[in-house]
Amino acid sequence: MTPPRVLTVAGSDSGGGAGIQADLKTMLALGVHGMSVVTAVTAQNSLGVQGAWPLPVDVVRAQYRSVVDDIGVRAVKTGMLASAELVGAVAELLAATDAPAVVDPVGVSKHGDSLLAASALASVRTRLLPVATVATPNLDEVAQLTGVRVGSEGELREAAAAVLEFGPRWVVVKGGHLAGDAVDLLTDGTEEHWLRSPRLENRHTHGTGCTLASAIAAQLAKGRSVPEAVRAAKEYVTGAIAAGFALGAGIGPVDHGWALGVRERGEREE
Repeated sequence: MTPPRVLTVAGSDSGGGAGIQADLKTMLALGVHGMSVVTAVTAQNSLGVQGAWPLPVDVVRAQYRSVVDDIGVRAVKTGMLASAELVGAVAELLAATDAPAVVDPVGVSKHGDSLLAASALASVRTRLLPVATVATPNLDEVAQLTGVRVGSEGELREAAAAVLEFGPRWVVVKGGHLAGDAVDLLTDGTEEHWLRSPRLENRHTHGTGCTLASAIAAQLAKGRSVPEAVRAAKEYVTGAIAAGFALGAGIGPVDHGWALGVRERGEREE
């Protein structure tokens, strides 16, 4: 039987920890067929992003149409869309696709490198977020998009409300940068779901945002409701963070294959 099909529209991470590489690993681990539209090529490793080159809009649009028109999709996830032109084009494509869309409004990398032009912020607000089934901003991205700065768990509601004003059906405000437990708030403005997991003492967390959004898309493609999909995705990401491993001289990636048992601890490189 053909597994559910999920499409990632995102940038490439040459280090393999985030971007389309993380998305496709997540999709494989969760039992869906992953497909990709590459929006940008980055030179990236455990220390940061050394360069980024957005692809032409026509190239991105051609990839999307090639996949959707022939193979079809059950869910779409978006990540790095570096320019206003790319944001607008992808928003148009999503609006014409009958499938849930998970929008990760990527603004900066784990290392603090900018991955979104300042001129593209308005397009994210007015064109991309309105077509999102679920938006998954972290606290830095919330501040970038709305001006709301969150310093405590109690301020997550205000942040979520500010994002919802731009039109996504649901928002997951990721509170991982706060002190204490890793708390995320999922809401559609009416119902709330507080997702809490213990703070893990592991610095190797590269790719967490991409991984969560892809996991949500994978679960939606399986027919789960948004709350069910986000809860399952949170559990998967928590396990991936716990198993994150050192790579290079900087921040290593989460382990996308942790639930499959594909890498025993003793088999890893020293």
